[in-house]
Amino acid sequence: MLPVKISTRGQYGVRAMTVLAARYGDGPIPVRDIAAAQGLSQSYLEQLLGPLRRAGLVRSVRGPEGGYYLASQPSEVSVGDVLRVLEGPLSPVDCVDEDSDPGLCSREDGCPARKVWVMVRDSVNRVVDSVSLQDLLSGEDLDGRRSVDGAASGSVL
Repeated sequence: MLPVKISTRGQYGVRAMTVLAARYGDGPIPVRDIAAAQGLSQSYLEQLLGPLRRAGLVRSVRGPEGGYYLASQPSEVSVGDVLRVLEGPLSPVDCVDEDSDPGLCSREDGCPARKVWVMVRDSVNRVVDSVSLQDLLSGEDLDGRRSVDGAASGSVL
């Protein structure tokens, strides 16, 4: 479930992934270099890179010349990919989590607020899925991005 705010796991994970994206093609980047580039704790960063590796977003190389590197081009990895690995499903409430058990909420069919929660879930997912790591590096004005339906949006959400 999406927390009220993105936790440090999600924030730091995206920051670490931008370091890997910026150095894409340079070979493995040592954890200490990623941590230093973003002012992060090396031990905390290692806790984040493990799930990202298991999810296939990064690869690792052991040894003195080892480190981490992106498994795909920066343009192919979205902010949503990273956040889902580190935060879990991006839903404001459990009852609209696409991975939740059917019937989780006995009020699901008659809930007057459900439509709003679905809209929030879909909006958040649309935004984070539309922004790649390459977009973050490019300095592009994300406020001018087009929504999925092609209409210009005045803000990221």
